[in-house]
Parts: sequence; structure tokens; C-alpha cells
Amino acid sequence: MAATIFHITTIEVDLNTGIDIQDITDDLNRIIGRSGIENGIANACIVGSTGSLTTIEFEPGVVQDLKDAIDRIAPENLAYAHELAWHDGNGHSHVRAALLGPSIALPIRKACLKLGTWQQVVAINHDNRARKRSIEVTLIGV
Repeated sequence: MAATIFHITTIEVDLNTGIDIQDITDDLNRIIGRSGIENGIANACIVGSTGSLTTIEFEPGVVQDLKDAIDRIAPENLAYAHELAWHDGNGHSHVRAALLGPSIALPIRKACLKLGTWQQVVAINHDNRARKRSIEVTLIGV
């Protein structure tokens, strides 16, 4: 039986003022390729309370549709209780990130992510300022 491999690394991404969406699929697949893992699981978690990870078809129409949906769910111009404490204008950013979530777990098959033909992994900045985001990646497999 093959030994289990654990591979831990960090991806750094520069994201513009939210809602900014960046495809990180190639970054993850490069990490998997270097890890020696053929089959297993990839877990990624964006660090910070105003960022999120998900999968979409990364094409301009779907990207805009997702931005529009996020705006409808947690509009920037509503009153947020967060503003009473911090006065930083990003209460909506925290709500948006919490709804989409900070992490994702995906299967690794044949040394790459097992995704649908039109499915990519994306990092999203919801904050009202540009951010350099760290994405902690943990791979486990054989």
C-alpha cells in the first residue's frame, strides 16, 4: 500500500476592491503536480473574514451574474450593525464572505483536481479595499 502524502503550502493572490473574482485553478493544479499525490483531496481556505472560495464557470457572463447575485443578497448600501462598532464601511463584506464560505474541499484524481469541464476554483475579495489574500492549501493523498 502506498504511503499517505501530506502537502501543505500557501498561495498568495492580489485581489482588487470587492467584488473581485480570480481563477486559482491552475495554481492549485501546479501545487498538486509538485506534491506527488495522484489521488486524494485538496482543501483550500482563504485567510480573512472578507474573502471566500467557491467554484464557477469562470467566464465573463457567469462572473458578472455571481457579482450581481452577491449584490442582491447583501447590498453594500444597507445599514449593518458591524458599522456601529467599527465604522469601516465593510459590514456587507463580512456578510457576503460568510454566506459563500472561506474554504473548499475537492477531489484529486490522476494528479489534478477532478472538476467539471466548465468548473474552475475562484478566490473572491468582498472587502471595500484591495487585499493580498493568503490561501492555505492542504493536500492529502497517495
